[in-house]
Amino acid sequence: MDESAICEAGRVLAGGGLVAFPTETVYGLGANGLDEEAAAKIYAAKGRPSDNPLILHITSVEELPFLAEEVPQAAYALAEAFWPGPMTLVLRKTARVPYGVTGGLDTVAVRMPSHPVARAIIRAAGVPIAAPSANASGRPSPTKALHVLEDLDGRVDMVVDGGTAGIGLESTIIDVSGGRPMILRPGYITEEMLSAVVGKVELDTAVTGMLQEDIKPRAPGMKSRHYAPKAEMTVFLGSPAEVCAAIEEALGRAAAAGRRAGVLCTEESERFYDAPVKKCAGRRNEPESVALSLYDVLRAFDREQVDCIFSESFEESPLGGAIMNRLLKAAGYRTVRCGRISSFRGQNAGLDVHWQ
Repeated sequence: MDESAICEAGRVLAGGGLVAFPTETVYGLGANGLDEEAAAKIYAAKGRPSDNPLILHITSVEELPFLAEEVPQAAYALAEAFWPGPMTLVLRKTARVPYGVTGGLDTVAVRMPSHPVARAIIRAAGVPIAAPSANASGRPSPTKALHVLEDLDGRVDMVVDGGTAGIGLESTIIDVSGGRPMILRPGYITEEMLSAVVGKVELDTAVTGMLQEDIKPRAPGMKSRHYAPKAEMTVFLGSPAEVCAAIEEALGRAAAAGRRAGVLCTEESERFYDAPVKKCAGRRNEPESVALSLYDVLRAFDREQVDCIFSESFEESPLGGAIMNRLLKAAGYRTVRCGRISSFRGQNAGLDVHWQ
C-alpha cells in the first residue's frame, strides 16, 4: 500500500470530501458517514435518489453500539462468522447517524470490509465511511479504478487504485433490526451460509421479484432496474441448449431489424453464437468467475455501442442466485422463457418478451 495515498485519502474524507476506494466486493464512493453534508455529496456525484440508503463501513465490531441502538445476538453471531467480509447488517440506528445517510430510515446498514486498502483508509479517516458503489446511479458497479473514472471523473476528490476487486458483486445485505433475519440483497455470503449461523432466514420480495415503485428501498440494490448497461438487455431463461437456440433466433431478428446486438455468454457456449459482439462472462461451472467479470462485461458492451444485449441465464445455485439477481435487475426484469425452464427466483416478475 502507498501510505502517503492512504493518509491523503483519510484527510480528504475527514475534511468532508469524496474518495473512491477499492473493497473486496466493488469500488466504493466514500464520505464521512456522520456528516450529512458530506453524504449529500455522494448523492449528488452519483445522481442517486435521496431515498436510497448508504452503507457505513467500519473496521471493528466494537463500533456497532456507536451506530446501532440495539445489536441483537444474531448480529454478533453473523459478524463473528463473516466479518471482515462481504456482508452488511441492517440495524436500528442511533441518533449519531444522520437521516441523510439512511435515506430517511430509522435503520442503518453497516459493513466491515476485508480489503486492506479499504480498512487502512477508514482508520486514517477516523470515522465510519458511508460508501455506496462508486458509479453513476443505476449503472454497473465498478470493479476497477478505470470504471470509477468512466462514470465519476471530475465529480470526486480522489480515486485510490487498488487493482481489480476480488469478488465483483456487492455485499450480501441482511436485516437483523427485528424479527427473523431477512436478506435484502443476495451476494457472496449465501442464504445457506447465513442459515447455518442464525437458523432459517427470510428473503425480501425485492430479492425474488420487482420492488414496487411506490415502496421505499430498505437497502441499496433493491430497486427494480439497477446495475444496467446503456443498451436494452434481455435475459433468456432455460436450459443452456434452449437458451442458445433462442438467442440465435433473436440475433437473426435483430440483424433483420438493423440492430447491433451483443451476447453475454460463457466460455462453454461462446463458439455457438454468430453475433456482432460476444462477451464471455466466465465459466458456467465456476460462478465465481462470472461474478468477478459480470460488471466489466456489461461496461464493455457500452464501449461497443450495441443496441441490444441478449444474456444467458445461470443455474440456480448459492452464488448463481446472486448473479441472476444482478442480471434481472440490469435488464429491468425483461426476460424470454425458453422451453421448459429451470426454477429461477424472480422469474414470475419478469416482463416477458415473445419473439412472434
